[in-house]
Amino acid sequence: MDEIDSRLIDLFASEPRLGVLEASRRLGIARGTVQARLDKLATSGVITGWGPDLSPEAIGFPVMAFLTLEIRQGSGGAAGHDAVARHLAAIPEVLEAYTITGVGDMWARVVARSNADLQRVIDLVLTEPGIDRSTTVIALATQIPHRVVPLARAAVLT
Repeated sequence: MDEIDSRLIDLFASEPRLGVLEASRRLGIARGTVQARLDKLATSGVITGWGPDLSPEAIGFPVMAFLTLEIRQGSGGAAGHDAVARHLAAIPEVLEAYTITGVGDMWARVVARSNADLQRVIDLVLTEPGIDRSTTVIALATQIPHRVVPLARAAVLT
């Protein structure tokens, strides 16, 4: 990544519906350069999507929680993690999941319509036989939302 890539990412992160021609005007570079840079960033995996970012709260899921899952030992190692991941992927309220080190084996970020609905989501998660137990932490407020643009800016400086 270089300064042009960083400026492109900043621009499209703040205005994702902006056209390539307008981006070239604002950045003072050729339209073809903008398109080639965007294509390169997408092909290399730097840009992972162009879809709209959705607010779970705005679509009726104001409760967010993090589940620490303990996966049954001897349930196939990575295969056990894969089975749990497939199970979690089938639950719409599971937004993301990560295999972790330390206490627990996997973290899952989930949303629910209410605290009572969170219990339903947790119960659904726990129907996977490869999960021994779960510990839940409810998020009270978002202090820093998911972000990567500052990281892209820092990547240019290093």
